[in-house]
Amino acid sequence: MAVGRIIAGPDCLAEGTEWLCAREPAFARALAETGPWPLRRQPDGFAALMEAIIAQQVSAAAARAIRDRAAAAGLLDAAAVAAAGEEALRAAGLSRPKVRYALALARSGVDFAALRDRPDAEVIAELVALPGIGRWTAEIYAMFSLGRADVFAPGDLALQEAARLLFGLPERPREAALRAMAEAWSPWRAVAARLLWAYYRVAREREGIR
Repeated sequence: MAVGRIIAGPDCLAEGTEWLCAREPAFARALAETGPWPLRRQPDGFAALMEAIIAQQVSAAAARAIRDRAAAAGLLDAAAVAAAGEEALRAAGLSRPKVRYALALARSGVDFAALRDRPDAEVIAELVALPGIGRWTAEIYAMFSLGRADVFAPGDLALQEAARLLFGLPERPREAALRAMAEAWSPWRAVAARLLWAYYRVAREREGIR
């Protein structure tokens, strides 16, 4: 199975945006409210997943502070984390479960370069097999670190709420329902996700959602 489209830059994002808006009037309406959707590409590799582990179940400000301490200690590198003791990781601010996840990731032997050439399903399956890496984290990594154009994260609460608002649904769709709904947006589901996140921010400000 071949790797699908990659969102490499603004032109790819624009192509996906045009495709979605031509097929779904709600996306065209949302684009008029949000303006162009962000590219959000990030580097791939160990550090991206390490940062995802750090960010679990803490505020954005706390995650930034812990990430900065980990970076200052050289603990965004797989070899350094694998060699570090638990005390060093705890000193950077990681909880005991996150220390275990970080060490498991560092010692997993994942070939991050090889993931770039593997199909979406294989990438996600390999990542979710690691302790502390759930499906949402794996899908976000595939979307933004690998640029996969047709990956979606239907377990994301903001995407669920944005879909409810944009499509006038009676209630927030659950993960399975939103995954099924998003099939109509293939092969640009990752662009649809960008739209829904952007729309959620606009709608939250407009409606006072917290």
